Amino acid sequence: MFMSLRRTPENTVTVTVNGQQITAPEGQTVWATMALAGQITTRKSALSAEDRSAYCAMGVCFECLVQVDGLPNQQACLRRISDGMIIETQQITETTEAPLDDF
Repeated sequence: MFMSLRRTPENTVTVTVNGQQITAPEGQTVWATMALAGQITTRKSALSAEDRSAYCAMGVCFECLVQVDGLPNQQACLRRISDGMIIETQQITETTEAPLDDF
């Protein structure tokens, strides 16, 4: 569905997206990395728990929020990947609770 227009990347890094290790060009956005790996769900809708994904892909709509290295609410379209990064679909919905040890 998605394809990269880059010819040959100079440097690549390895990231983990929802448990899948992916090698991608260094500096590519989290969203592009997810899309090229076929993982387009960035988060669940807070009320309906429906799949959401990047809409504008330029940082305006906030539909592409993901969890990066354990930190939620990161915009996948603006965040650049780095080696070892762990990216996960954000699961913050009406029924989830924040862990008490975070407060």
